[in-house]
Amino acid sequence: MTTRIYHGDLDPRQIANNLSAVFHHGNYQVQQIGDKENLAVQIATRQNRSSGGRTAMTATISRVADGLSITLGQQNWLGLAASLGFSALSAVRNPLSLLNRLDDIAQDVESITLEDQIWEVIDRAAREHGTGQALSARLSRTVCPYCLTANEIAAGRCIACGAPLGEVQPITCSNCGFVVQKDEAICPNCKSRLR
Repeated sequence: MTTRIYHGDLDPRQIANNLSAVFHHGNYQVQQIGDKENLAVQIATRQNRSSGGRTAMTATISRVADGLSITLGQQNWLGLAASLGFSALSAVRNPLSLLNRLDDIAQDVESITLEDQIWEVIDRAAREHGTGQALSARLSRTVCPYCLTANEIAAGRCIACGAPLGEVQPITCSNCGFVVQKDEAICPNCKSRLR
């Protein structure tokens, strides 16, 4: 399960509608469950489709203080694994049978990349609707550790007592926008390497 935070004035329905628009056709079907603050979007292969194995994945979209939190659940691989296993068994018995299963194999390969495709749609939709990986308005100030005065994020010294503020300046992950600590090498939100 992976979670990413998107800062900005975003509506969970905007992201859910983008996912529906991209995936609710062809071999996939999309179902939205929930309300305007918390939505679950399930993307699954259709019941009676012509090729490939079954798979499903759920995106949970929740409003948080600074934007949206989006979590992708584990992909259901059972039907997909069965389809790929059948293709492999058929190839062992008769290599020419792969020609009859090309559509199944192509659909299975597309389904394997479903999680990456979903994150691409979410990232693009969030950017289109005004998100940023910058800090939110709530985090636009930092507090001096000596006198507890609020200061601008870019301030090098406290406006009240003149203490240096370099150590208290927040930073964000360049991949997901999550606020991270200076000593972290891996983002705790998206697990990408920090620069």
